Amino acid sequence: MSRAQTLALLTRYYAAFNAGDWQGMLDCLDENVVHDINQGGSQHGKAAFRAFLAHMERCYRERLEGVVLMASEDGARCAAEFTVHGEYLATDEGLPEADGQTYVLPAGAFFSLTGGRIDRVTVYYNLADWCAQVGA
Repeated sequence: MSRAQTLALLTRYYAAFNAGDWQGMLDCLDENVVHDINQGGSQHGKAAFRAFLAHMERCYRERLEGVVLMASEDGARCAAEFTVHGEYLATDEGLPEADGQTYVLPAGAFFSLTGGRIDRVTVYYNLADWCAQVGA
């Protein structure tokens, strides 16, 4: 996959995120995708990613702004930097109580690709900053 094709795939992935088009995001993923969750474990496979998206939709409403995409020359590895603008809708287990708090949080993600699809998603943000913003 070329660098340009990789950037086009990531553009589609993030456009789907901002549109709330979970199937559009899933269409960008390899069946055996590995999802490394910020300050958490790893999940494997599209079914686990689908369940993660459903959980996120229940607890959060988010949009990403200022998305900057980067890719290696061969298109096999890429990254994104962005700002998350969100609302905390329902209490997420182990986290502070939700009451519609809003937050703005810098974040980043790293990806690898195989066969024209994303096979690894690793997301990073400052959880302590998020907790402070929602009143922990």
